[in-house]
Amino acid sequence: MTESSVTISERAARRIGEILKGEGQGAMLRISVEGGGCSGFQYKFDVDRTKTDDDLVIAREGAVVLVDSASVPFLEGSEVDFVDDLIGASFRVNNPNATASCGCGTSFSI
Repeated sequence: MTESSVTISERAARRIGEILKGEGQGAMLRISVEGGGCSGFQYKFDVDRTKTDDDLVIAREGAVVLVDSASVPFLEGSEVDFVDDLIGASFRVNNPNATASCGCGTSFSI
């Protein structure tokens, strides 16, 4: 998959680039959706060096993000952002498909 239905904000791309730089050559950030969390589904962020043929690949400002094909429908139309506020710094997924989410922002339901 090459057409991106998931976007990465400029802030998130910069932060992902900083993280991946410390991980060495060929490192990419993988975002996936798994069952669990307090709202039914949760986002998972991992550093990965292996891209599969059916991964959605999003590249912005040196940051490469992978989304597996099973997670793409859950993330359709989402934007991954990086927020640094009073409660801490974290990646936040602004997901239009989520009907509810938990206070920590890593769990959602559809």
